[in-house]
Amino acid sequence: MTWTPHVTVAAIAEQDQRFLVVEEKIRGRLVVNNPAGHLEAGESFADAVRRETLEEAGWEFEPQAITGIYLWTNVTLQTTFLRITFYGHCIRQHKERPLDAGIVGPKWMTRAELARPSVQLRSPLVLRCIDDYLAGRRFPLNLLARLDPAASKLTAARG
Repeated sequence: MTWTPHVTVAAIAEQDQRFLVVEEKIRGRLVVNNPAGHLEAGESFADAVRRETLEEAGWEFEPQAITGIYLWTNVTLQTTFLRITFYGHCIRQHKERPLDAGIVGPKWMTRAELARPSVQLRSPLVLRCIDDYLAGRRFPLNLLARLDPAASKLTAARG
């Protein structure tokens, strides 16, 4: 059996000690998540987090650093996620832009508000990513590399 984790990206943006999150309906429940989503074919990680933040939160996002790389298994779904989380800045909001299906809308919440028992988080990754950002974890964007597909053909031909 082939094991294939879902590769996702997430954004951490802070303004006035509040973090950009999205409320979304998942399987009939209202949950809170970082703006996040799947890496698409041919896309760089940085481009993916820009696209997902725009699609889910309506904000243009510019990544500044990587705050963590996480492997998490949702035991209920029996699905494993490999998440790369970026810290960055929100540049401009597009309030008129339609958001992804299931997204109720963006919110700015403090760490304390997110930790309240009444707030349903989509996964434990939400707070872990914020906590790693607050702990000062910053890795350069060039930690991640996307190789040109043409270079792969040359290497394979030489092998």
